[in-house]
Amino acid sequence: MPNLRLALSQIDPWVGDIARNSDEVVRWTKQAVEAGAQLVAFPEMALTGYPVEDLALRRSFVEASRAALVELAGRLADDGLGGVPVVVGYLGRSEHASPRFGRPAGSPQNCAAVLYGGEVATRFAKHHLPNYGVFDEYRWFVPGDQLPVLRVGGVDVALAICEDIWQDGGRVSAAREAGAGLLLVVNGSPYERNKDDQRLELVRRRAAEAGCTLAYVNMVGGQDELVFDGDSIVVDADGEVLARSPQFEEHLLVLDLDLPEASSDHTDGLLLSDGLHLVRTELGDEPRPAPAERLTAEVAPRLSDEAEIWAALVAGTRAYVQKNGMRSVLVGLSGGIDSALVASIAVDAIGAENVYCVSMPSRYSSQHSRDDAAELARRTGLHFRTVSIAPMFDAYLAATELTGLAEENLQSRLRGTLLMAISNQEGHLVLAPGNKSELAVGYSTLYGDSVGAYGPIKDVYKSLIFRLARWRNEEAERRGEVPPIPENTISKPPSAELRPDQVDTDSLPDYDLLDSVLDRYIEGDEGRDAIVAAGFDPAVVDRVVRLVDTAEYKRRQYPPGPKVSAKNFGRDRRLPITNRWRRG
Repeated sequence: MPNLRLALSQIDPWVGDIARNSDEVVRWTKQAVEAGAQLVAFPEMALTGYPVEDLALRRSFVEASRAALVELAGRLADDGLGGVPVVVGYLGRSEHASPRFGRPAGSPQNCAAVLYGGEVATRFAKHHLPNYGVFDEYRWFVPGDQLPVLRVGGVDVALAICEDIWQDGGRVSAAREAGAGLLLVVNGSPYERNKDDQRLELVRRRAAEAGCTLAYVNMVGGQDELVFDGDSIVVDADGEVLARSPQFEEHLLVLDLDLPEASSDHTDGLLLSDGLHLVRTELGDEPRPAPAERLTAEVAPRLSDEAEIWAALVAGTRAYVQKNGMRSVLVGLSGGIDSALVASIAVDAIGAENVYCVSMPSRYSSQHSRDDAAELARRTGLHFRTVSIAPMFDAYLAATELTGLAEENLQSRLRGTLLMAISNQEGHLVLAPGNKSELAVGYSTLYGDSVGAYGPIKDVYKSLIFRLARWRNEEAERRGEVPPIPENTISKPPSAELRPDQVDTDSLPDYDLLDSVLDRYIEGDEGRDAIVAAGFDPAVVDRVVRLVDTAEYKRRQYPPGPKVSAKNFGRDRRLPITNRWRRG
């Protein structure tokens, strides 16, 4: 049985930075070849970054990607790496019109290519295009209609792109028909909570359906709201996990696979499942025997639920700051748990020396909250200052009479104005501290606590905020470090402190109850009657549903933040602002 040494390059491509991404492909290929790899694979659209969204509709960008692909093949050969086939995703275009989709020849395609010997040996386009959740690929791409099979080292390797294995049939069934010994899938699969379990179940099922070993390489890093967790996996046809990369970090997974010798004599053009045409590329019939020193890759341990979510929030925040050319962030640190968590995420993402916080007390700010903010700064080592908004607040009240909610919101808007002024003056990127529970029901102030360029906890419910804070402190203790978040910040009742003795439960249900209703209404898309039928108080459900529906205009104006749930506000959930349907 031939041996194939496979390298899966789990890297972090930057959208639009084709030159940087090309350099990374060369760098990681060199490492793989030095490790003896016979076949190297990179993630979906690694050359352009993913997702490129409407950049795909710019002909100049498509042509830049295509040109860079050819140049990359030459660079690999010039660097002595041309003797190893490299599978890399890129943005391509169709050669023929697609009447079924109403698209002309030259329309964009989500493609991958095999680079070998200084040339582009073969190209192919994604067959199944996702058009649900955060995906909108029918807007940009036309599907491919080929099953590429690469013969290397005496083994037939079928190639696929991400969604090709999330849908039934298609390239999975075609790979079995073509007699492939390995199904290699390049991916740009975004993170969401518990997706690593779904992903493992998926690749096991598809490996069984294809009747061969399946290798799945995914990207890491962040792109606006999306976070990519890596989690590259290799399983055999019986579902045994042969190797698995760590989550949320770049990683080169190299392992030896004993695969069946290529025996199929199917020729080019053979019609397979789902209308796919077989396209063969011959790069070597000579099988390689098992090496004397066999590489058995590790199976990286899985992260706990809290550790996984924390890693996603940190990765998303770091990517947004760094990829947008910023070096530092600014957080309004109130002493409450939300801003404390955001500051802690920022410290883990870009280092305490790059995190600037400002306490902005008013006449209603408690001393313990001021002390808690200062204590977090002391524990983490971030930059901290205090600027009272009391004189500004008094000046507004002297100029115009404001009471009740208008008076409360004025304090928040003064803080937002001050944060943006400091940002303009000093060049920091402002992080907004709103959580998903508050954003769901509109418990935030437009142009106040909603100001900023990024919201690290935008997709985290309040009940989970408390769990993450405790986990982060416990993790610090496990490492022998000082827990970053003061215990008082976690244990005290949440309050906006915009009026005397205010607490959040004056305006909202208890957060555990609120989040349970929100989870059903938002993630589950359950209507009011279904939620009531599940045992929830009708009055509470009616109130929550009304608050969620009437706050859509606020959420549209909130900055982006990392997606960690099954359905986030933004790319996932798209409802009309003007909407008279009121039964959920």
